Amino acid sequence: MEIRPTTDQDLEVFVDTIKAAFGQFREATSDGRGVSWAALEMDRNLLAVTADGRPVGTAGAYSFELTLPGETVVPAAGVTAVGVLPSHRRQGVLSAMMRHQLTDLRARGEFLSVLLASEAVIYRRFGYGPATYTQRLTVPRHKAALALPRARGSADDAPATGSVELLRRAECGEILEEVYDRYRRAQPGALSRPHRWWDLGAGQPPVSPAPRHVAVHRDADGVPDGYASYSLDESRTLTVDETIATDDAASTALARFLLGHDLVTQVVFKHVPPEHPLRWQLADFRAAEVSSDTDWLWVRLLDVPRALTARGWSTDGELVLDVDDPFLGEHDRYLLTVRDGKAECVPTDREPDLSLDVSDLGSVYLGGTTPSRLVRAGHIRAHHPAAAALADALFHAERPPHCLHWF
Repeated sequence: MEIRPTTDQDLEVFVDTIKAAFGQFREATSDGRGVSWAALEMDRNLLAVTADGRPVGTAGAYSFELTLPGETVVPAAGVTAVGVLPSHRRQGVLSAMMRHQLTDLRARGEFLSVLLASEAVIYRRFGYGPATYTQRLTVPRHKAALALPRARGSADDAPATGSVELLRRAECGEILEEVYDRYRRAQPGALSRPHRWWDLGAGQPPVSPAPRHVAVHRDADGVPDGYASYSLDESRTLTVDETIATDDAASTALARFLLGHDLVTQVVFKHVPPEHPLRWQLADFRAAEVSSDTDWLWVRLLDVPRALTARGWSTDGELVLDVDDPFLGEHDRYLLTVRDGKAECVPTDREPDLSLDVSDLGSVYLGGTTPSRLVRAGHIRAHHPAAAALADALFHAERPPHCLHWF
């Protein structure tokens, strides 16, 4: 078997192979637009082929930016299109491709890679750990009343600021792109959506050109600062693809608009962070049914010192991390020193505070999973009683991470 990089000439073979791995067929397209794979970067993809030239596996990557705690924006490889034909599974093809890909990412100078896991049991062995989480909220229309407490000292007739405008998806592509970009730069765990994605309509709504209604919120000066993309089906269920807002006022205004929609039986918010305030804003706290509470973005550190010094930190302190990376056959110990929001990470021979797998380091990296939880779960070993609490304080993020982007 050979694993080789692809070129533009391999596009159809690459897509046909990954589709077959998932039991699907390539969508027909006359101009290469409006399909999930339209934004593939063929110079970043790999194809596994047999000795007689038959393609049996694929692995790809996108060039993204990831927002870290401290509103630091860094490059990250978005691993995608990973699959092996059913006829060639459990023969080492996947492991060979993942090892080849990680080596290639390091050679490119990248220190972080991320992915969305089709199955939760696959990617931990390759060094990835779940780092952000998401859930679905379903609110029956007859229980959708909001009961927002007034701020202390506010007047009953205080005027609402801003406005909501209803547009069609085809009318507001530039607005969506601009608002999302402002949002993702301030949201830890968020990925960029390159202009190429919007231009080609790659991915899922609202990036794709699928018909959608879009509620755009504008602030008091008329500047767009939020949007919600949604559709309404025959059962009168209003399904919200995503709500993007640059502040809480815009988020609340959009929620009020969606929950107040006439001729609707229920409103489904497909993709909200576990810490979303909507349930607390409802008059009936139990009205919002939580479902599909699951992982979303998985993170893999390719260069531990570079990754740890790239993010922002809110607490000073020192921590010795003993990091095992069995997939790449590496084991290193680092002294992490944080002062005034910046970190230094260097090799050390000091006794460790924590021993952990690189996948667990990926899980705690964005602040969405506490080290103490993984200590309790038996993933991380704490070498003294204060180690877990110290790690919790250091890795804590002021804003919980969340990722909306599908890739």
